Amino acid sequence: MNEKTIANHPDSSEQEERQISRLLTGLSASAVIFLAGIGAKAWHADHTTHAWVLWLFILPIVLNMGWYTLKRDRFVQKTGLLITVSLLFAYLLASGGESNTGPLWFYVFPPLLFYLTSLKGGTAILLFCYLVALIVFQFPGLPFVTAEYSIDFKIRFFATLTFESLFCFVLEASRLRARNKLLELAKAHEYAARTDELTGLANRRDMQSRLNMEFSRFKRAGHHFSVVLIDLDLFKRVNDDYGHDAGDAVLQQFSGLAGTIIRQSDVAARWGGEEFLLLLPDTTLLQALTLAERLRSEVSSTEFRHQGVLLPVTISAGVCSISKANSVNELLKQADIQLYNAKNAGRNRIAPRVRSQEHPEQTSTPGPEA
Repeated sequence: MNEKTIANHPDSSEQEERQISRLLTGLSASAVIFLAGIGAKAWHADHTTHAWVLWLFILPIVLNMGWYTLKRDRFVQKTGLLITVSLLFAYLLASGGESNTGPLWFYVFPPLLFYLTSLKGGTAILLFCYLVALIVFQFPGLPFVTAEYSIDFKIRFFATLTFESLFCFVLEASRLRARNKLLELAKAHEYAARTDELTGLANRRDMQSRLNMEFSRFKRAGHHFSVVLIDLDLFKRVNDDYGHDAGDAVLQQFSGLAGTIIRQSDVAARWGGEEFLLLLPDTTLLQALTLAERLRSEVSSTEFRHQGVLLPVTISAGVCSISKANSVNELLKQADIQLYNAKNAGRNRIAPRVRSQEHPEQTSTPGPEA
């Protein structure tokens, strides 16, 4: 079958992950500076225990930055920072920080959380944080809870945090929808730029790119490949006698037939007008001739119809292997010469000719091995 899928748009997910990693590196560096500064302020205010705890939180952040620098493990970087920040906020909530202002730092958590995780994951983590806050607020006598908060503060804290979390959720959901739409548009544009609209095959631009890639592979690793340049015989008569709709139907039917003959690794393209080009990787000249003859025979024996009218359709083709050329341009030029020879010899045939093609109308040879 013809390879219908096209190369995807450049991996925007990978690019986004790199942006997130750079953001996390900047946030980590900023966190170290803030923790060092706030810890120093707490030290000068004689809150030595609070200062030491804040300074201790610098250690896992620095270790996480160092690990990412060495291993470039984005999952560990993201997970490590989220765990460290969660523990820091839990400590600030339980201890109150300075003057019970510790919980205020929690407001930076929802936007960061939704951006770094998913909507479901961020919501789950936030609900867990709500549970921790409820425990701290409801049971101030627990061993690890040293802060006490007024009823008004608790109500305002939960109300404002809930509003912010919902707002961040809606914003992130909107951002993701817009991002996905842009990706879909980009992929649709990429597909349209590489695909012939009428036949669904690769277009000339895409085939030229694939030919260059295959030639590079041949130069690098010695993998031979061949091409088959195909022309629908007397196609202008079909358009003139039966109309352009009939001509379009023939092009579509031929494209579908070609897709059933070529291998999955092969590529078929509409080269222009009624010309088609087959790219056959890892295929010798003899194998390409065999496949081309099989396709010619199938076309010759297939009834092409449009609105119940039988249309006369045959093909001629020129075949060339990269072993006979020094460049892609020369390869295409040689295939074009062979196509001219096939048409000049009477059409409905393949060139160069092999012994089995002496009577093409009676020949039906098997295709190359897949």
